[in-house]
Amino acid sequence: MKNIRLDKIAINVHARRILLMILEENPILERILRGSKNETEAMEAIKEWILPKLKKNPAAEAFYLRKDHNHDLYLQLNWEDFAAIRLLDYIKHAGESHPDQNIHGEMAVTNPIKMMWLATNFGIGGAKPDFFLDMLELFRQLNGKLKPEIPGREQVQEWMDRYPSGIEPNIAELRKVNRDRIIGILTEKIDNGEIKSKRYSFEPGLSQEEKIAKMNEWWSESRFHLRFAVRSPDMLNELLDYSLDPDTMDILYDAEEKGIPFFVNPYYLSLLNVQTPGFAVGGDLAIRCYIVYSRALVEEFGQIQAWEKEDKVQPGKPNAAGWILPSHNIHRRYPEVAIFIPDTVGRACGGLCASCQRMYDFQSGRYNFDLQKLKPNESWNQRLPKLLSYFKDDAQLRDILLTGGDALMSSDRSLKNILDEIYKMAVLKKEENKNRPEHEKYAEILRIRIGTRLPVYLPQRITPALAQILADFKKKASKIGVKQFVIQTHFESPMEVTPEAQKAVQLLLNAGWAVANQLVLTAPASRRGHTAKLRKVLNDIGILTYYTFTVKGFKENSANFTPNGRAVQEEMEEKYLGRLPEKEMDEIQELMHDAKNMADNVDKLRKENNLPFLATDRNILNLPGVGKSLTFRTIGITRYGRRILEFDHDRTRNHSPIIDEMGKVIIIESKSITEYLRQLEDMGENRDEYEGVFGYSLGETEPRMPIYEYPGYDFEITDELTHLKLGVEA
Repeated sequence: MKNIRLDKIAINVHARRILLMILEENPILERILRGSKNETEAMEAIKEWILPKLKKNPAAEAFYLRKDHNHDLYLQLNWEDFAAIRLLDYIKHAGESHPDQNIHGEMAVTNPIKMMWLATNFGIGGAKPDFFLDMLELFRQLNGKLKPEIPGREQVQEWMDRYPSGIEPNIAELRKVNRDRIIGILTEKIDNGEIKSKRYSFEPGLSQEEKIAKMNEWWSESRFHLRFAVRSPDMLNELLDYSLDPDTMDILYDAEEKGIPFFVNPYYLSLLNVQTPGFAVGGDLAIRCYIVYSRALVEEFGQIQAWEKEDKVQPGKPNAAGWILPSHNIHRRYPEVAIFIPDTVGRACGGLCASCQRMYDFQSGRYNFDLQKLKPNESWNQRLPKLLSYFKDDAQLRDILLTGGDALMSSDRSLKNILDEIYKMAVLKKEENKNRPEHEKYAEILRIRIGTRLPVYLPQRITPALAQILADFKKKASKIGVKQFVIQTHFESPMEVTPEAQKAVQLLLNAGWAVANQLVLTAPASRRGHTAKLRKVLNDIGILTYYTFTVKGFKENSANFTPNGRAVQEEMEEKYLGRLPEKEMDEIQELMHDAKNMADNVDKLRKENNLPFLATDRNILNLPGVGKSLTFRTIGITRYGRRILEFDHDRTRNHSPIIDEMGKVIIIESKSITEYLRQLEDMGENRDEYEGVFGYSLGETEPRMPIYEYPGYDFEITDELTHLKLGVEA
């Protein structure tokens, strides 16, 4: 009913002017719209007009008809094909409605040709300017006015050069000024009793210089930063030298009242600019958006739904992917890997990211920053081996991802205990396999991963003692056949790569663990050249890039959301510079096995192939169904210009067989392309540099890099899938 009422609402003057531009540039379209008796007739006429264009390229016709749908076929499409396929998909899906989780499940209807027909003939339809701007660029793509222009290396390098890194001396000096300011404020608060701590207090009689020296000494301790983490808007503003504007403070006060936790440690806060010189303007935006909450997040908190349906766990019942799980400690999407979340301080983080995928759990109180209460109790030591038996008794699991929260928030003792139990489980799995017949053997543990953002948020946590625990574990686990040891982290910006972070990463590499990065492509991180520069700086310190994720979530993350078309554009127009030739794939596969020399080996590969960085990551979205994919088509668009995408699963990797029952996954993006471009303009970007983003209405998941494939076994494992029950969703 609501959509029928909106059909009778007039379009505004701005929308009318854009519509007239569309009609003027496309006389055939105008003739069709004005000459059709209704929208159905208009759609049929447009279809007859477009189909011959599609048939010019057999690959485009096959792609549209979903014949041999693959990445190679996708690369054969030209710019006009993208537009023709989108128009035909708009017609095919006209009138469909989908629940829009950005507006709490209200139905969103796609019928763009109808809206164009109503607007052209009657000036109604209720479509907004952002809708017409998207349609304007669609027809420009079709008629050749909007053309793809792959930027050359010099252009991409110029974009990359806009962003400084945190290891540059002038940026390091800025951070020292910030640190001194924060230390001065905290010193005063300790002195006047506003902050009390048994561990971090001054002995009587110390001079101011001695107190400051003591504070600088404490700065190198992770416990200091956790103890003095900011938990209120006023404290945040004070430590940032009262630089937050009134609107931001209003949002933060509302967030506090709503119960959204604050937790920003002093080290990470020192990375934010207060007085920003010309060479650093805009450099900290990708960091700032992780700390400063948006109005949309505050409004939605309390109503946030879990984005990934398989994160909803009911012990003993199958999740959305069909996997039966013993408790909330284990999450699973794929046959080969499961996430393990221990009941330790690892359920917390070194800071709370505004776009955190687990904001749903913070909302429910399952995750929090009461670090004392999160310490493990006695029952945890009894539960730990029982939970890990899930991995031992599963036919396909060979990869365990220890995460949280943040896995390295656990104490050294807790972490060692967990790793020791993982080792025992892997040994038992190997032993039990000896009694299984050939072709019925279970997959043994090949890969251990630890998920953490602490090299970014709190590099002081990465100590020689921690590195020794990791090195000792690797040494003994390697002897029983575990071949890959990986720290997975989240650097968002080259400005987060600091001397402290570099030192922490080198400790991890020296322990024999490779470090791989997962970037969340927030709006500030999606600026031209930003991700490319991050790849380069990470490679410089020995980190491999693993994933570049589109922001997940619904309205609560809309401020940070980057449309998926921009993720495809970044892949095609910037990341291409880092692609290795096929002949080098064997060499790159060996990188994981020599973590200590990762930085040198990566540098050697880059120099030999004249590459600014290694593009070892895949641009991906974590689906709200099951798994990761960037295989999508734009099948619709709302009257507000928000695109409706139909995702298929990534068919290049193993999934639960439930994906064949689930079919396609529909996602309604939380902002229009035009709204996104306006946001970039507010950041100081030139929107003309992004013009082609409108044309990226299709995506196809990139092939997985060989470096991330599982090593093989010297025996054949069973095809059996255990702990799986299809047909029931949690």
